[in-house]
Amino acid sequence: MALTKKGSRLITVDGTTYRWRVRHKPTYAQGLCWTPLTYAVEAAGGEGPGTTLVVTTDQTHPGNWLLVDPGSVRPEHVADAIREARERGWDPARQGSPFPLDRSAAFRSPH
Repeated sequence: MALTKKGSRLITVDGTTYRWRVRHKPTYAQGLCWTPLTYAVEAAGGEGPGTTLVVTTDQTHPGNWLLVDPGSVRPEHVADAIREARERGWDPARQGSPFPLDRSAAFRSPH
């Protein structure tokens, strides 16, 4: 499934352009800070949808309901995640199930 253009940002990493997006509304578990923030990345342009990269961060969602101070997902974080996923075998042009990249080892719920 392709990411919507609305609310997404473009980033070029090693000559390839990608589109990335953080979900605007937190899931129930993210709203309660039980689970960390995730964002999705896909190749921009190209022919048809390929595999989406789903990155799990070690931060809380900015829209959490407990007003826990969230971190931010910056373009350099996205670029690092894309490079790591490519090294681990993510091929954004190939169709298939989403490719998970878990970077949440340092996540601690405030509960």
